Amino acid sequence: MEHAIESLIQETFNASNEGRIHFGQVVGNLVSAGVESYAVDYRTGRVTYYMPCGETLTLKQVPANKQIAVAFSGPAIKVAILGAQRGEVMYPQFKQLSQAAGCVSYTVWITGRHVTYFGRKGETHVERFPE
Repeated sequence: MEHAIESLIQETFNASNEGRIHFGQVVGNLVSAGVESYAVDYRTGRVTYYMPCGETLTLKQVPANKQIAVAFSGPAIKVAILGAQRGEVMYPQFKQLSQAAGCVSYTVWITGRHVTYFGRKGETHVERFPE
């Protein structure tokens, strides 16, 4: 992976985890870097970015610091998502809210313009990007 692209992904990752940029900015930066999707696994604390050419970049983040809820709540995930879409909920708070809603991982399909959230029993919630 080119150093400039890796640096842009790393800076976006850092800014998001520190609550300095909102989800729309994250997606915009990753589009600029050519990322087609990325997967977040709360349980392992890993985020993997996927490029169309097959290259990947995996970064470590702090794993869930609290027990992720056993029960998956689509409505609670939706509340967290709407706050993030409005720029009111930054990523540190989004992680807490989504984990409390039973989300163990999610995949952002940038080129597909949606996010799939997963519960520990295989439950899913799909959220389309706003137009």
